[in-house]
Amino acid sequence: MNYWLVKFAPFRYSWQKILLHGKFEIYSVRNPQARNNLKAMQLNDQVLFYHSQEGNSIMGKMKVIAIAHQDPTTDDPKWLSVTFEPVETFEKPITLSQIKKTPELANIGLVKQPRLSVMPLTKDEFEIINSLTTD
Repeated sequence: MNYWLVKFAPFRYSWQKILLHGKFEIYSVRNPQARNNLKAMQLNDQVLFYHSQEGNSIMGKMKVIAIAHQDPTTDDPKWLSVTFEPVETFEKPITLSQIKKTPELANIGLVKQPRLSVMPLTKDEFEIINSLTTD
């Protein structure tokens, strides 16, 4: 199993909309590194959903329910989309400032590559982030 963090602006598609619709298909990812991360996702991989640009917080957990397929917003076959299903809503979102204050998370993509929209996490990083929900 792999672990990921996906960023999306809430004014484009929020955590609340994911809960309302029961799924989320990431689209319009045009960074090659993020695309390669989408391509590496497998069914049931665990994913954290982060509100970017507004809120800057991890809102909850999802799992991959459909692996990489053609991005519906373009005919260019090199761009991919992945579909997720919500698993858990965090009672208290995990803020970027909490993450930055956690030394074990200093090297994650969210801190080191803040413009990257899809990034891998190690199992330890994923578990540390999840433990911040109790802080």
